[in-house]
Amino acid sequence: MLGLIGGPLVAASGVAVMLDLIERGSTLQGVATIPEFIWELSLGIYLIVKRFTPPPNQAGAESGPVARGNGS
Repeated sequence: MLGLIGGPLVAASGVAVMLDLIERGSTLQGVATIPEFIWELSLGIYLIVKRFTPPPNQAGAESGPVARGNGS
C-alpha cells in the first residue's frame, strides 16, 4: 500500500515543482516522499531476509535451451 500511495505523491510533488507551485526541496516535497522511502526500504529488507531464493519449483530447473518440436 505504501508504494501505491507513495508513487503518485512523488509524481504529484514533481509536477508541482515543475509548475512552480512549490519550491524544489521544500518540506512538502520531502513529506511526500516518505511513504515511497519506507516502501523501498521495507522491500530491500524483505529481500535480504528472504535471501533472494527462487521459488521451490524452479530451484532444480536446468539452465539451457528448451528442446522443442518442429511444429508439425
